[in-house]
Amino acid sequence: MPFEITILGSNSALPTSDRYPTAQVVNLLGRFFLLDCGEGTQIQLRRNKIGFSKIKHIFISHLHGDHYYGLIGLISTMNLLGIKTDLHIYAPSEIKNLIQPQLDFIKGEMTVNPIFHPLDFKKPRQIFADKKVEVLSFPVKHSISTCGFLIHELPREANIRRDMIEAYKIPVAKVREIKAGADFVTPDGDLIPNERLTWPPFQPRQYAFCTDTAFYPPIAEVVQNVDILYHEATFLNDMREYAAKTLHSTTTDAAEMAKLTHAKKLLIGHFSARYHNLTPFENEAREIFENTEIAREGKTYTILSERETRS
Repeated sequence: MPFEITILGSNSALPTSDRYPTAQVVNLLGRFFLLDCGEGTQIQLRRNKIGFSKIKHIFISHLHGDHYYGLIGLISTMNLLGIKTDLHIYAPSEIKNLIQPQLDFIKGEMTVNPIFHPLDFKKPRQIFADKKVEVLSFPVKHSISTCGFLIHELPREANIRRDMIEAYKIPVAKVREIKAGADFVTPDGDLIPNERLTWPPFQPRQYAFCTDTAFYPPIAEVVQNVDILYHEATFLNDMREYAAKTLHSTTTDAAEMAKLTHAKKLLIGHFSARYHNLTPFENEAREIFENTEIAREGKTYTILSERETRS
């Protein structure tokens, strides 16, 4: 039951010799989502042994180049590899006009079929869902229209207790009804309440991705109680005035947002290239929110299910 976040790029607009622009891969129950696609993303996918064919959904937060300049290269490589797939791209509506001329220059028949889905920058919106997983976009506060993303499991049915099945000789035909919330009536007419027959379902796991953004309290209304909150921390706190001017966040902003959302863990990233040593970022944020980590490139962060936690 994997829920893994692999950091491909953790820097802001300027890449450095050891940090790439923003990109992450989320593997939730075998569904691979690429969050942003900065320059060098395909190199980082290879380094982290993530197969290109697994990527079928790409989410682009906004149209600053460090968040999407790797997209055309990735599509071109997937096409050269002969990967036949629909590639769903959730992004600002203008992205199609930006990359379509480049797509038109790709020689030969395209095996990859890009499908563009425009984001809504006015309110939270469901942009992907299947039977087990949902992705929401939500507006954040930046110098251009930008969205964050919430990726989470959908609530599950209750778990029926095997000992109750045996004790009350519950027919197989009734099990699904009970898991969906029904009580059980025995052949003698006794009503057995659902809460006695089942264990509560496991709490759905959640991951929130917030970059680029200034401190913006409405985010907390969408991402309450997430297991991991990724929040940009472009600057240390001594540059808070410049951060506010550019509509970016400091370590303190990120930590305050983690407190406001009651996140279990905070990952900070999108670091300015002016910083070589990232330890002060972690130290500053931990003064406000203790369970903070640097989003380190090449590292995978795992959200365990309740069942895995208990075992």
